[in-house]
Amino acid sequence: MNTVEVTRRGRVTVIRMCREAKRNAIDASITAGIDKALNDFEDDPDQWCAILTGGTECFSAGADLASGPGEPTPRGGIAGIITRTRTKPLIAAVEGFALGGGFELVMCCDLVVASSTARFGLPEPKRGLMADFGGAFRITRYLPPNVARELLLTADDIDAARAERLGLVNRLTEPGEALSVALGLAERICTNAPLAIRASLRVANAAISADETSLWQLSDETHAGLVRTSDVTEGVSAFLEKRKARWTAT
Repeated sequence: MNTVEVTRRGRVTVIRMCREAKRNAIDASITAGIDKALNDFEDDPDQWCAILTGGTECFSAGADLASGPGEPTPRGGIAGIITRTRTKPLIAAVEGFALGGGFELVMCCDLVVASSTARFGLPEPKRGLMADFGGAFRITRYLPPNVARELLLTADDIDAARAERLGLVNRLTEPGEALSVALGLAERICTNAPLAIRASLRVANAAISADETSLWQLSDETHAGLVRTSDVTEGVSAFLEKRKARWTAT
């Protein structure tokens, strides 16, 4: 069974993660599916805008802690998207949880449509980890600094209504309507000149992201230090065993 499905609606590509039994946890199959879907989208001159969704129940609960997210891809990096250079607009259509790596997928998108069921957060510290798919620094671009720190330090999540008030979410919908509203937004984008859209997006994203080289280096070095600690082993074990972690700060 494919864990990523692709459909085309006119000039809009819809990429849907469909590993529902695992809450769309990012494993090697999800990584490969997203990578291929985005490669095909970028290379197809007739496709002008894309939507990334997880269906009506859950966007993504993050990286699969049991199997891992698979190897980074040549064009997309982690999960086939995290360090991808894109030229065309990508919209996240979010229902339910977008947590950890799932939230970091959302932060790779240009616009966010979310239903009232959506929740966003970076729960990695609950497992002894940190958000290492770029979330630890990218979140400060999408949320006010104090709110970004709140999510990083408490590992709590926020609901879609608060996310909209803070500017993370572009459109807030009723449950089950995120994809249809995202399609309307994508079709609105596609009424404009595609080269002008891509030029505008390139300049805007350059201003937002600039050069992430030093940030990735800091993130990777910090994460590498964490994964060698006893707390990471304990945090992952506690999660898999469905029990409370016993931290030792070692």
